[in-house]
Amino acid sequence: MPVSEGGIYDPEVTQHSPGGEMAARKPAPTTGQRRLAAELRRMREAVEMSIEEARLTLRWSSGRLNHMEGGRHSVPDASALNALMDLYKIQDPARREALHALRRQAREKPWWKEYEDVLDDGYIGLEALAVRITAFHPIVVPGLLQTPGYAAMSARAALATRTDSEVARIVAARLERQKILERDGAPEFRCMIDESVLLRLSSINELAREQFQHLLDTAMADNSVSLRVLPLSSGMHSCMHGSTVILDYADELDPSIVYLETRGHGLYLEKPSQVADYRSALAGVEAQALSEAETIELLKNLIAE
Repeated sequence: MPVSEGGIYDPEVTQHSPGGEMAARKPAPTTGQRRLAAELRRMREAVEMSIEEARLTLRWSSGRLNHMEGGRHSVPDASALNALMDLYKIQDPARREALHALRRQAREKPWWKEYEDVLDDGYIGLEALAVRITAFHPIVVPGLLQTPGYAAMSARAALATRTDSEVARIVAARLERQKILERDGAPEFRCMIDESVLLRLSSINELAREQFQHLLDTAMADNSVSLRVLPLSSGMHSCMHGSTVILDYADELDPSIVYLETRGHGLYLEKPSQVADYRSALAGVEAQALSEAETIELLKNLIAE
């Protein structure tokens, strides 16, 4: 059973339907697939052709081009892409080669495919290419900042019947995922954790000390991570709905995404108005959170207790 961003829940990630609603139980497209889909739409719109006109001209079945442009795990093969570029009058050899390179990228097998038995590839693929990750976690330490012990504990808490081998693979996948914070050009990770996450952990003795120390080391390091705690004394806040993540990308063809974690399904929102709404909610939490320096002092005190 797959595990979610934070590790406690097990969502089956959803996929957008043409009307903008969420159709359950379909994995989200990777960033490469989304980018190729956007290029296909842009080429068609540049020649003022509808999807129906294009697919009839190519004598393609109904839905084939819709799936390609929707990025719904339908990547054209080389001949299909050539047919589309010919139809849309793309003659520049450099652009044609660039589009084929993008097609190959969209078909590449990323590392997380090796962990499909325990890890949903939708969110991880979108996270991997983000340049900025802004998140609020009110229940668990986020997956990117979990120690192996905490990751194992959360995997068992999510499903008590998991075997030791399944837990080990979940932990291995999470540690592999965390490498994005160590690479050159690591994404900016603006993370806010509710104080209750730390207080709940405090009762687990050595596991708590290890996790607190890891959070402290991360907060004090010269890196791309900004870690802040939302104190319980702040009262009600603008993210009472739960865990919220916004992924931002460098390429304008990749719109920002809101990811909402639930037990049943992970939800993805892309409409600009939706992204703006949740960005405002995260800004509200950030305004109430402790500063980075105050967060460091809080973690030091927890370790000293």
